[in-house]
Amino acid sequence: MEATIDKLKERLGEVADVHAAINLLEWDQEVNMPPKAAEGRGQQLATLSAIHHRMFTNPEIGDMLHALSGDSLEGDDALLVSETLYDYEKETKLPESLVQDLAKHQSKAFGSWVKAREASDFSIFKDDLQTMVDLLKKNPDLLGYEDSPYDALLGEYERGMTTAKLREVFSTLAVEQSKILAQIMDSPNQPDDSWTNRSWDENTQLAFTLRVLEDMGYDFEAGRQDKSVHPFSIDFGMYDVRVTTRVSDRELFSALTGSVHEGGHALYEQGFRPEDARTTLGQAISLGIHESQSRMWENIIGRSRRFWDYYAPIMRDHFTGQMNQVTAEDFYRAVNKVEPSYIRVEADECTYNLHVILRFEIEADIIEGKLDVADVPDVWNAKFKDYLGIEVTDDAQGCLQDVHWSHGLMGYFPTYALGNLYASQMFDVIERDIPNLWDEIGQGNFSPLLEWLREHVHRVGRRRLASQLIEDISGRPLEAKPFLDYLRRKYGELYQL
Repeated sequence: MEATIDKLKERLGEVADVHAAINLLEWDQEVNMPPKAAEGRGQQLATLSAIHHRMFTNPEIGDMLHALSGDSLEGDDALLVSETLYDYEKETKLPESLVQDLAKHQSKAFGSWVKAREASDFSIFKDDLQTMVDLLKKNPDLLGYEDSPYDALLGEYERGMTTAKLREVFSTLAVEQSKILAQIMDSPNQPDDSWTNRSWDENTQLAFTLRVLEDMGYDFEAGRQDKSVHPFSIDFGMYDVRVTTRVSDRELFSALTGSVHEGGHALYEQGFRPEDARTTLGQAISLGIHESQSRMWENIIGRSRRFWDYYAPIMRDHFTGQMNQVTAEDFYRAVNKVEPSYIRVEADECTYNLHVILRFEIEADIIEGKLDVADVPDVWNAKFKDYLGIEVTDDAQGCLQDVHWSHGLMGYFPTYALGNLYASQMFDVIERDIPNLWDEIGQGNFSPLLEWLREHVHRVGRRRLASQLIEDISGRPLEAKPFLDYLRRKYGELYQL
């Protein structure tokens, strides 16, 4: 039995190595790749994806898993086998040809998305999105589902979550956040962020983000930061976890919030147990839990008053002479300004989930056959007006702003909102467990927070489901109340509601 476990880990390590190579090509595609390389890169990714699928679904691995699952394994070995068997049975339901077709089309669709976004013309991307949807619609029939075919896609990212549950939770969020938003917009106590309306040197912005990432605990000897059209994090193993950010000379906080957000993701990936490397246990529980880490760092920490008490003078030093009269309170109020806007990744905490709910409803309707791809821009614009109260003026700021659909990531967007809920529910416990937390943050010391996250989230790997983890931490199942309470406390004080 011990020899079989060792052999299984060896095979899983080889599969992980191929997956790392795929990630490396995808990172290069978004950071460095020249435009004419798109077709060739698509073929390379398709070939490697087929090899990866073939290696993992090899009957030898299946035989080992089934043999071991019948033995009296205990502890991590038992968990490794059960989690890997879950993945194996799911993967063996997908034909290699479909995996290859998806990987090949992702590169083509990404290229057309970039062109469509630059031209603000959905028609350039429409046919490739339709092809992607046609490919994705094959998954539910192959993987199986009980209620909605969207459940099968959602399960790829948030195991155990259902479309029906999301509709229930999101309907509450939409109603309550809309009420909070209306109160804020009616308040006469609006923050003055006019001082941010100037040009900000991009290299200086990047230098400041590097300082903050290092303070957070991001290991630059096991990672790096680059620029990309859309911020993302990616790993090639726990000792090579990279982040990107988007920089604009007109948006002072865009690069910072992008870096801190992706840094939260990266800290999770850098925090797995070394002994879990190249195995199934050395992975995130779910993308909702993954997103809880990025949203916690970006919003609960990075938009907090104590964070800016520490970083205001440091940021002033970076931008010599440009913000000498700007106080920590000015920074705090400006970075927390609530204003409905077009771009999800730059949305404030009070409107962000509304962006996500809109995308979820469109995705679910497409996969359930209730919405045609050609109608996406019109439906997007109508929902945007309904939820956020503003007219969408062009496709680049509307349905083309996110890269996800070009990569076939339908079922992914809901995890962003779930991350907000998980983060708030965890943070209620963190504040009880670390009574002096905010004093430490006010001194630029994030070690107590990072160590708590390492112990309770990062090192867990895939030893729990998301639903089990949040209940282990908080003693309650996932709920919207902690997040809504957090918004009411914070923005009630800021806007004197």
